[in-house]
Amino acid sequence: MRIATVSILLALLTAVVACGESTTPVSSTSLGNATPTTATAVRIVFLGSTTRRTDLPASAADCVSGVGATHIHPSWRAFAAIPLTPAPPDRYLLTFDDVPVNTPVSFRINDQNWCDVNPTGAVTRDVFANDVRLFVNTTTPGNGDEPGFQFTISSSGLITQ
Repeated sequence: MRIATVSILLALLTAVVACGESTTPVSSTSLGNATPTTATAVRIVFLGSTTRRTDLPASAADCVSGVGATHIHPSWRAFAAIPLTPAPPDRYLLTFDDVPVNTPVSFRINDQNWCDVNPTGAVTRDVFANDVRLFVNTTTPGNGDEPGFQFTISSSGLITQ
């Protein structure tokens, strides 16, 4: 009787362990040929001075105070403002790991030093995605339509405009 009870308990314990939830994360490689839906990394770089220009005209004061810190408005995050990281003296950057692949996405960068070029501080040049120079090719929501950049990233990381 004892041997039978021990055998039943051992069988139940084995079944519970075998049927338990796996804590191993699922990766795209464990799914065979599955295509990822978001890019591993998209590094946005804006080549611009990290100090405020002293030669901005007085007419740009409202824009400067409205822009605040240099920031990006990405479409895949509902155009929410996200501060860019300054890398003094001449660049800002930010890496995203949630950019949808094979789908056109857009964004806008606003910088105080652009307030005499664009009344909202929208940047129109010197912007890169994974080292590919981007060109203004779309409008984004903001204070009216503001100039922005659009690109597509493939699952292999290729940036196209």
